[in-house]
Amino acid sequence: MTFSPDTGASSLGPDWVLGEDGLRHRRAARVVVLDDAGRALLVRGHDADQPERSWWFTVGGGIDPGESDVEAALRELREETGLVLGSDDLTGPVMTRAGYFHFFAETCRQDEVFFLARIPAGTEPDDAGWTDLERSVLDGMAWLTPAELRAQPLEVFPVALPDVVERLAAGWDGTVLHLGEEHDD
Repeated sequence: MTFSPDTGASSLGPDWVLGEDGLRHRRAARVVVLDDAGRALLVRGHDADQPERSWWFTVGGGIDPGESDVEAALRELREETGLVLGSDDLTGPVMTRAGYFHFFAETCRQDEVFFLARIPAGTEPDDAGWTDLERSVLDGMAWLTPAELRAQPLEVFPVALPDVVERLAAGWDGTVLHLGEEHDD
């Protein structure tokens, strides 16, 4: 029997398709944005079905059909932060992971590729490009140091992000870090 994926939209959006494992799935491009002070620009969000639970994560999102990983990373960076960069401004990929998480009452799998962008300290992000859906689940953006990430009480994804930020702030050595599978529960 051949598996025929369900391509019907879920609450997650049309880019999430039902995979062979029965989970909603998509590929995503993410950006670890660092400033000259070694801080990472992160987004804080929550799940509409669990508004009391909140977490920090990197800028990024789904890769559209026909879009390269780099094109998706640059588009997501522009849409989510207002920062307009070119492909020469991205380094990497510097990291990958398969994130398994619960969102909008569904268990999802997102295969992620991460790039690095360095921008001057004092650059302020802009949320004008957020969609209505993003506005309903995103709470804000902030520049955080690895120490601040470790000290604050919210979850951080990927979990290794404080260590990754420290490592990348010191200079990327060309090694792609493969985090493997990471589950939010």
